[in-house]
Amino acid sequence: MVTLVSFLGKGQHNSGYRDTDYIFDDGDVYAHQKYIGLALQKKLEADKVILLGTSSSMWDVFLEAGSDALEEQWFSLSDAVKTSSVTEELLQPFEQYLQQQLNAQVRCILIPFARTTQEQIEILSVLANALSEHEDIILDVTHGFRHLPMLSLVAARFLKVLKFVHVQHIYYGALDMTSAEGTPVLKLDGLLNLLDWIDALGKFDKDGDYGEFSELLIKEGLTLSDVEQLKQAAFYERTSNSSKAREKLSTLFAKLEQINTPIFNLFKTQLMKRLTWFKAANRGLREQQLAQEYFSRRDYLRAVIYAMEGMISQYLYEQKQDENDFSIRKDAQNKLKNKDSFRKLTYLRNALAHGVKPEDRQNDILASLGDEQKMQQSLRDRFKHLLK
Repeated sequence: MVTLVSFLGKGQHNSGYRDTDYIFDDGDVYAHQKYIGLALQKKLEADKVILLGTSSSMWDVFLEAGSDALEEQWFSLSDAVKTSSVTEELLQPFEQYLQQQLNAQVRCILIPFARTTQEQIEILSVLANALSEHEDIILDVTHGFRHLPMLSLVAARFLKVLKFVHVQHIYYGALDMTSAEGTPVLKLDGLLNLLDWIDALGKFDKDGDYGEFSELLIKEGLTLSDVEQLKQAAFYERTSNSSKAREKLSTLFAKLEQINTPIFNLFKTQLMKRLTWFKAANRGLREQQLAQEYFSRRDYLRAVIYAMEGMISQYLYEQKQDENDFSIRKDAQNKLKNKDSFRKLTYLRNALAHGVKPEDRQNDILASLGDEQKMQQSLRDRFKHLLK
């Protein structure tokens, strides 16, 4: 089921909305339209239409073509529009008429003027109550007050998170761009895509999961096979297998560099910056870089694990030994236990992994487990030697 959500504005009482020819990006023209919602419904054939307007919106102009049987109700509605006193009871008789005209379920819903934060929140609440979970919707932000399109963008993200609603498109009939040919209808879907990229970057910075970019990168030209490599890289990195993660990222990195689309170019530098750890000269430096990355995300256990593994790998690299051989790494770990910085990381790793108190003599570690600022300072002290 697809639902069209359209705002109804105030307009001029004498003439209502301006008559215009709406031109869509595929060349379709809907001539002599005053209200774009009708043109959108004809074109998109939505199963449900939700009309949102205030107590002073031009409900009477929108409904003036109603049947003769509703003439008395129409006069009452028109008077209420003039005095900004439209009620849902006055709108109710026209819902059935519109359902017949549009061949769709129709709801006429009153909303506040969005003058205050409380009223803006109320509009979001009204929308959430009017929609079902996982519903597909199309937003029309042409009419209504000029600040409502901004609120509509917030609504799109709010509904996605709260009710898993999918906004397929956002339409805007650009009357201020009207020419002799007509009025262009703009698709603002790119704004939703921008918000998705911003969300993905924020989520990645929080937990380091490359998979957040999968669907976005498919839109920019990568294949399902490509993004599967990205997901695998995330899995290997988050299971402390930096070598396998590097292998997947190195294959994919060249393909990312070749993408040249407006949206990707906007975020390219930031995304590539977050992936460059795999280019470090050896495994030890790569793991130590990951330790710093996870420390910045406050993922302290994984940061400590990568710091320890990075010290082992760097030691083997300097000794010209195989840094990927398990038994050799085990021997190196035993040798590094005599090193104070490694030994303290071991105590901290055990305390974080097992949830038990460290040995009594490690009072500084015990203190760091009870206070995040002390934990961060403790790790900064232990990470000073990394990447040197």
